[in-house]
Amino acid sequence: MNTVISGIDVSPVNMEDRKNLGLRAGDTVKVHLKIEDKGKTRTQVFEGIVLARKHGSEPGATFTVRKVVDGIGVEKIFPLYSPNIDKIEIVRRSTVRRAKIYYIREKVAREIRRQMRRMRLMNVSSESDIEAKTEGDDAGEEADTNKEAEADVVKDDDSKTEEVNEAPAEEIKKEEVKEEIKTDESSVEEEKVEEKKE
Repeated sequence: MNTVISGIDVSPVNMEDRKNLGLRAGDTVKVHLKIEDKGKTRTQVFEGIVLARKHGSEPGATFTVRKVVDGIGVEKIFPLYSPNIDKIEIVRRSTVRRAKIYYIREKVAREIRRQMRRMRLMNVSSESDIEAKTEGDDAGEEADTNKEAEADVVKDDDSKTEEVNEAPAEEIKKEEVKEEIKTDESSVEEEKVEEKKE
């Protein structure tokens, strides 16, 4: 039934049915859209929550529907009397105390941030026995190379400490040799002095 307002054909849909739906903010609805694809018409369903209803029940009335797809909020504004809308189903009706519930955008973002704070990093996966063995072998080889590298570092550290310990010992030996030479020289000089006296 086409509705005619003052001699103008507004929409080919039944406007009385759409008007009597009583669509309001907070309703969860399924909007069945007619979409033309390569000459064929198919129906696509957009299900979400009604955020706002504007312009009452006049010919230019619209309603905004929001849904979340893969963690991203998607909003569409539909004309209430659009001929491209095959049908509108009200799935659930919830009580809200606002005419426009745009605050849901921020509320959802806050909830996502809260969930992100609660998240923990996990390293859990399902793998076959073969993959686990090959990864285990790779991990074993890496562990062996890591152990060898650590052993080299320890050896280097030990050799440095030995070198440090050897350096003072060599200096001590040199000093002892010098003292022995001095004592030998002094004993030789003493002998010469004694020979002269005789």
